[in-house]
Parts: sequence; structure tokens; C-alpha cells
Amino acid sequence: MHAKKTLLLTSVAILGTATLAACSSTGGDAGAEAAGDYSPGERITMTVPFSAGGGSDLAGRATASGLEDVTGTTITVENRDGGSGAVGYSHFMGLEGDPTQLLATETALMALPLVQDVKFDYNTFTPIMKMGDDYTLVTVAPDSPFETCTDVVEAARDGRVVAAVSGTTSLDSIVFSLIEDDQDIEFDRVPYESGSEVLAGLMGGHVDVASLNPGEIAGQLESGDLKALCALAPERYEYELLADIPTGQEQGIDVAFAQFRGYIAPGGIDDEAKEYWVEAGREFADSEAFTEYIEANYMQAAPLYGDEFTAYLDEYNENLKKGLGIE
Repeated sequence: MHAKKTLLLTSVAILGTATLAACSSTGGDAGAEAAGDYSPGERITMTVPFSAGGGSDLAGRATASGLEDVTGTTITVENRDGGSGAVGYSHFMGLEGDPTQLLATETALMALPLVQDVKFDYNTFTPIMKMGDDYTLVTVAPDSPFETCTDVVEAARDGRVVAAVSGTTSLDSIVFSLIEDDQDIEFDRVPYESGSEVLAGLMGGHVDVASLNPGEIAGQLESGDLKALCALAPERYEYELLADIPTGQEQGIDVAFAQFRGYIAPGGIDDEAKEYWVEAGREFADSEAFTEYIEANYMQAAPLYGDEFTAYLDEYNENLKKGLGIE
């Protein structure tokens, strides 16, 4: 295994990686315990830094709904897309100290400051909750000549393979970079603004291959409108729909990388507000809504809160830099 890949896999596995099976939950009572005597306000905004329809949007809406249930407050979802997430994060940076604002976060939070000239990094904000890990599937149209990820690699080695990516800092862009590094090949890339646009490009025949989260394409896999060639995960999924998909490692591609999903608050909020949202996250993780979200999106539940989430991001940041060859 290359040194880069070893380090990157360590970042995925730290702080208690669970199996790729559907999770279970004991459930939780709505409302009371998260709030205590403190409330940040009656109306909360959840910013999603990508357009509607993709994995980040699904995560943001599920989180907002779950937090509404446990806090009794109204949470409005607002999409602010553009710049591979930079527009939404930059807007959120300007909300410092406001406890009525949340943002559905993912790997772009870490990747954007590494590859673009932005004025924020993860230390600019207040990490609240990591919900889980979301691996991707290398996916093609049903009539594609590719039957395995090895076929894709060999085609890229011999000629031109066009890969769709949802921005230069996205999970799919990162995993294609890791495949390029592992296999000494190069893809031609077509950038889109979200996973839903990538999906449309793939189904419309505008690109040859895409790397998509299972939750974004479960329906198309079930109907046969797309086929998955391999999972870029450390082991096969146990979900019935995905159980027959081999890993990239089984096909000689030594890449496994997860996008984390969670939510953050602006920087500069007080300790009482931070604890309020951390406790709300704990209640959400004990709810049926959380279990349903994880299972519906074929994710791996791995919740972390507050300072634990910050420590995870510290490690993730260092290993992402190493994985992308950034000193």
C-alpha cells in the first residue's frame, strides 16, 4: 500500500469506525433534554453549501428535521451553492457568534482551504456533530462497456476516460485523484456543482464514469438505470442492495475513502449555545429519524460531538493533506 493511502485510510478509521452494516437505535424522547433552560431562538437556519438534490442537501434536510423533533424549534433549510461549497461556507463565516445558524458540513470544509484561496478553514467554525461516514461507488451507465473498475483504469491508461466530479474539492474529485495516484493514470474531468448534476450528466451520456454516494443513486441501481463497478470502501457493504458490489481493493485499486457528514455552528458562539447544539445532536443520534437517515443513505453511523469532532477534524486535515500530496 502506498504511504499516502495508508495515512488516508487511518483518517477514515480513527475514533471508532463501525461496520458497513445498517445501524440500530434505542430511540429518544423528543424535545426536552437538549434545551434545558437555554434556547438560541425560535427560528433556526440550516445552510447547505451545495444545490438541492445531492448528498449534502439530503444530509442537511434530514439533520434539520431531526433537530426540529428534539428541540421543538423551526429549522429552515437554505441552499447557498457555488464555488464547490465556498459560497456557502464564506457566507457562514460572516455569521460569527450567531447561535441560530447551523451548516450541514462534509469533506469540502477540509478540502477547500487546501486547494482554493478562501478565508476560512475548519477552525473558523464550531464543530458540533459528526453523524457518520459516506463512501462512494464508481458508477457507469448500464450500456457502458466497463464491467469493473479495472476496466476503467485500463481504458484511462490506454486512452481517454471522462469522469464527472462535483467540484474540485469534492469527495468524488478526491477519490479520482487517489485512483490516479494509485494506478499512475489520468482522467479527463468535467466539473458539476452537485451530486445531482453529476448524476444527470452520467445518465445523459455526457461523461463515462462517476463516483457517487449510494444514497444518491439507490433508486437508479435498483431499477438498472445505473450500474456500480466497485465500492471505494475498506470492505463490502452488508446492505442487501450493495452486498454484491466488490471493493476497489478486490480489483487491485488500493483506495478507500469516506466523506464525513455532520453539522457545525458559526465560530464565536458561547459555551452554552455550543452545549445546547451538542446535546441536541446526541438526542438526534438516539432517535429513529437518525437510524432511518443512515440506513436510507447506506451510510456508516459514527457519531462524534464537540471537542471529539474537532479532534477528528485535526487528524483528518493532516491526513487529507498527505493523501493529496500537499505539504
